[in-house]
Amino acid sequence: MTAGERIRALAGRWLPLLGDDDFVCSPAGLWLALAAVASGAGGETAGELREVLGVAGPEAADAVSALGRTGAVAGPDGTDAATGRDRTGGAFARGPADGVALATGVWSRVPLRPEFRDRLPGVGFGTLGAQAQREIDAWVRGATGGRVEALPVRLDGGEDLVLAGALALKAAWLSRFPAHLTRDEPFTAGHGATALVPTMHQRIPAHRAWRFGGATVVELPCAGDTVRVRFVLGEEGCGPAEVLPLAWAGPAARMPVRAEAVDLALPRFTLRTRTDVYARLPALGIGRAVRPDADFSGLSPVPLYVSAAVQEALVEIAEEGVEAAAVTVVAMTRGAAAPRQRRVERIAFDRPFGVVVLDGTGEVPLFTGWRARADR
Repeated sequence: MTAGERIRALAGRWLPLLGDDDFVCSPAGLWLALAAVASGAGGETAGELREVLGVAGPEAADAVSALGRTGAVAGPDGTDAATGRDRTGGAFARGPADGVALATGVWSRVPLRPEFRDRLPGVGFGTLGAQAQREIDAWVRGATGGRVEALPVRLDGGEDLVLAGALALKAAWLSRFPAHLTRDEPFTAGHGATALVPTMHQRIPAHRAWRFGGATVVELPCAGDTVRVRFVLGEEGCGPAEVLPLAWAGPAARMPVRAEAVDLALPRFTLRTRTDVYARLPALGIGRAVRPDADFSGLSPVPLYVSAAVQEALVEIAEEGVEAAAVTVVAMTRGAAAPRQRRVERIAFDRPFGVVVLDGTGEVPLFTGWRARADR
């Protein structure tokens, strides 16, 4: 199973738990954080995590490291933006000017197995001390280019280990939306009310749009081919769990748009969500890892279990391009163990729709979001 298949499988479990209101999440960010933790799991805890993530134990560490080495995500540079040194002990990456950046850091007050450290060469390690909140908040700001200001949780001092993963991207459209064409147009929210929202306009080639039955997918290419951004308009009444996976569905069932060009109308919007992942872990199939008798013996000689898991994510779609960032934190506590156009079709995203940011291969869902409200 490839990394893309593993992350898409996790997304398939997670999306039905997020409801039908506005949200954005990072399936790739969640998978990377949980897989890093799973690399230190053993026994039945490892078996359970392997069922959900596709990997556990040493192969999880290999999968995390391999994904970090691919073109999908760039490894952390390990330096402080101001001093050039690693200030916190955690791997540090500035948010990208353009492209995708990944950083992962582990801060601990308990001893860690040397083999756990060695299996994750791209991960930075630091001490969970008195200034942990301030230090990790600074790491988050640097890793996301300031898009996320701080950890999505407040540390209370009871944590014995904190693992934080950051994913940030910035990409310009290959063909930007002309700003002078942006105007207020009606958008019908999921609850039925209609309001005027700023809507961008652009004519795109027809091959950038396709259909799955009554659903429509539009892909907007980005400069440098670092990411692929797809917008999915589902059939009336369909929710995000049904609609969003169509963004990464294979080409076999795609039906071309029967036109020579598409007039695209797309709202300009920003989504930001803080998700309590911990509350949803049992529904994902992860129960043993959150119990005091969890087996993370490959991580530390001190018995640990997962006591918190939170993700904050955002995505911004504008005339120039797309920006997105996500921070996923897992806390652990010690326990018992254009040619001339003749036919043009209009596609208007004027009711609830999905947005999916994939890596350059089109295989890994880095971010998924659902726009249901008519907020400006």
